[in-house]
Amino acid sequence: MELLLASAIGVLAAAGVWLLLRARTFPVMLGLTLLSYAVNLFIFSMGRLATAAPPVIREGVERYADPLPQALVLTAIVIAFGMTALLLALSVRLRHDSGTDHVDGGEAGR
Repeated sequence: MELLLASAIGVLAAAGVWLLLRARTFPVMLGLTLLSYAVNLFIFSMGRLATAAPPVIREGVERYADPLPQALVLTAIVIAFGMTALLLALSVRLRHDSGTDHVDGGEAGR
């Protein structure tokens, strides 16, 4: 299970960085989204993987899931959604003002 989670985090982070290095605004936005997913999974994994463990301490339960990473990931999801909406609005405005979706405002061949 740990190998699968570590591989998923690595693949998401690598794909996110690769998309961040593209010259168009939409792949950059997708790269940021994938990178935020990788960070969320990393935060989840820092809370140790505990299956079939309750997140609340009760009588007679010795092993429980840590609720702090879950709260951090939920907050990160909300922030990432807001950042994605802001980047989308900025990229639409850039496309409207400059006539291209290239990140520096010009084509690579010019």
